[in-house]
Amino acid sequence: MKTRTLGGTTIEVSPLGFGAGHLGAPELDEDHVGTLLNAAVNMGVTFVDTAPSYGLSEERIGRHLSWRRGDFTLSTKFGYGVPGHEDWTPGCVRAGVDAALERMRTNYIDVAHLHSCPAHVLERGGVVEALVEAREAGKIGAVAYSGERDALAKALADPRIDVVQCSINPFDQHATRHMLAACAKGVVAKRPLGNAPWRFGEEPRGHYAHAYWARMRAMGFDPGALGWHEVALRWTLFHTAAHTAIVGTSSMVHLSQNVEIAARGPLPQALSDALRAAYAAADQGWRGEV
Repeated sequence: MKTRTLGGTTIEVSPLGFGAGHLGAPELDEDHVGTLLNAAVNMGVTFVDTAPSYGLSEERIGRHLSWRRGDFTLSTKFGYGVPGHEDWTPGCVRAGVDAALERMRTNYIDVAHLHSCPAHVLERGGVVEALVEAREAGKIGAVAYSGERDALAKALADPRIDVVQCSINPFDQHATRHMLAACAKGVVAKRPLGNAPWRFGEEPRGHYAHAYWARMRAMGFDPGALGWHEVALRWTLFHTAAHTAIVGTSSMVHLSQNVEIAARGPLPQALSDALRAAYAAADQGWRGEV
């Protein structure tokens, strides 16, 4: 899998990234987790994204991938959940970086996100500066922000932030249509499959995919013989606004399927354009899903 440079950084990322949130579940077999992580890197899925709120995910990445640290790009998140520190304070971010380095058995983190940091915290200052200090100290490679809406707009306007992570998929085109057109930062697309709403024949009230299911139905788009999984993934992977797109899975079958789909390259331009048009026609003031 050919890599791409992440915006204005020198960091190389695979177009298809691995979302390690699923791997935090304690009931998962440890050997399976190790096999899956190493298989992903072997297949060329070398951008690995995690967070301290993803259960055992960071610890398992350290346990199973630290021996080959030079083979993959590591992304994680900060700003909350550090014992002895108030959330969204510089001290919390600094302590969080040191704790993550220890958990993941590494001396550097490539991409360090403020994880859904509220807009007023970015305005107050302090947390971005803490990541800038970590970058200057060589603990992280890029200062990043993960989130949506007004806070994402503030992050995009901050020259100290190198990378942003936001929702990009056929049912969530707000960022690509209104925020990223002139973006020189690195862009990580989350939810490239839109939580796979096509799985549900009836409205999945209360499910994570509910909002995207409603948008999919409103768009009335027929993905044709390719099916929604392939159409959604290829549309996002090869969108001009995105450098990498992270897909979470704990299944070797799904991992292999995603790699095969990525290898097929961009969608035909007419199909890609039709998806944009269907979204624009159905758009009811939809915003990026947090």
